[in-house]
Amino acid sequence: MLDTITRNWWVLALRGAFAILFGIVAWIWPGITVWALVVLFGAYALVDGVIAVAGAIRGSAGAGGSRGWLAVSGVAGIVLGLMALFWPAMTGLALLMLIAAWAVVTGVMEIVAAIAMRKEIEGEWLYALTGAVSVLFGVLLFIWPVSGALAVIWMIGFFSILFGAMMIGAAFRVRKLGERASARQPHTAA
Repeated sequence: MLDTITRNWWVLALRGAFAILFGIVAWIWPGITVWALVVLFGAYALVDGVIAVAGAIRGSAGAGGSRGWLAVSGVAGIVLGLMALFWPAMTGLALLMLIAAWAVVTGVMEIVAAIAMRKEIEGEWLYALTGAVSVLFGVLLFIWPVSGALAVIWMIGFFSILFGAMMIGAAFRVRKLGERASARQPHTAA
């Protein structure tokens, strides 16, 4: 296994390069990035829905699942996928609103948890502060959704570039490991 990984170190480097390229594209053309993410989500939801409906028709609900719920889930996936593909702007806005709601709800829960734990831990104010930042982020997304979408895409771009750089670094470490391993192996004459 190690031999296979070290011989194909370039695959890691290539994946890292594509991640960096995606991050740069996300920064340069954030509108196209949002559109592409929504379209990919739509394609995934559509395919997943078709597979779920086919599974419900065939009678393969999976582990403890009901064929009826599988069919409902599949139809919902198909509808959601088609909506994302035909109305990507509306789907992107709805997705952003879900992110905003999630940020507000989790932030409020973090603040409540910090208050509840204030007698048991020290520095609970940091936990409450992270909750407040989350709530603020969610509220700002609700108020300025376009700017919020841009900020989310920039964060995705940043983490993609960071991930790509780390993957390229790992690829060269794996390559060096392979070179050291082959240097230690005795070479036999054929």
